[in-house]
Amino acid sequence: MTALAAPPTPPSPSPGAAERPSPFRRRSRAGRTMHGGRLSYVILAVALLFSAFPFYWTIVAASRSNADLAKVPPTLLPGPNLIKNFEAVLEEADIGKALLNSLIVSGSITVGTVLCCTLAGFAFAKLRFRGRGALLALTVGTMMIPPQLGVIPLFMLIAKLQWVNQLQAVILPGLVSAFGVFFMRQYLIQALPDELIEAARVDGASTARIFWSVVVPIARPGMAVLGMLTFMAAWNDFFWPIIALTQNGSPTVQVALTGLGRGYIPDQSVIMAGALLGTLPLLLVFLIFGRQIVGGIMQGAVKG
Repeated sequence: MTALAAPPTPPSPSPGAAERPSPFRRRSRAGRTMHGGRLSYVILAVALLFSAFPFYWTIVAASRSNADLAKVPPTLLPGPNLIKNFEAVLEEADIGKALLNSLIVSGSITVGTVLCCTLAGFAFAKLRFRGRGALLALTVGTMMIPPQLGVIPLFMLIAKLQWVNQLQAVILPGLVSAFGVFFMRQYLIQALPDELIEAARVDGASTARIFWSVVVPIARPGMAVLGMLTFMAAWNDFFWPIIALTQNGSPTVQVALTGLGRGYIPDQSVIMAGALLGTLPLLLVFLIFGRQIVGGIMQGAVKG
């Protein structure tokens, strides 16, 4: 009867091999998702509370009466007067026409600013021409000039052109911004490689063809961010529209809201209802395009 052979014993690992970490363990550690601690969530919750409370208070004030807003302590729950206050806003001001005018003004300024600033940013970032540095310094230097200094000559100009109380008086001065030019220049310096431009020139493409076929597809994330910021700034602008426009002519939303709640005792609930109506289009635009803008920023960051 033959004896079964014992299985071979594996070689004992060396002392250094036991201490050496496994490459698979290192890979799992590197791929592990990082989670924030409790303090991070507390800070985010407090920041969200402080950011969202003004909008929540606008809803509460717009749904209450003027007497409820004067109570001490104030009421922090929405009331039943929201529809009534909206009707009062529509009676005291032509808010529908004002919303349409604001949409025309903000949309025109956004399209013009994004197009012109992208063209200028591309020129300052990638083209070589005489006086480029001086022109860029002059453009950025205009950001340090207070806009109030140009109100009187600008109003004299639009009065000479007979544009007072017309939408073009608000649209044309805002078609280009120094911030937009500088923003797009900095974005294109990082996102647009010089090799793509040189390859397009080797293929015989003109500067205009390079801009539309090469620059614009790469600049879309930056253009989306600039467009959102420009639209919000143009929609909320009050200083110049209140000078160039009137409530009885072609007012924007901000100009139309100045005629609400007039009287010996201003009706704060009606004013807040009008402010809520003027804010809802901005929220709608952000809800529609916010995901695309953030996704474009992340895509551009990954590609860069």
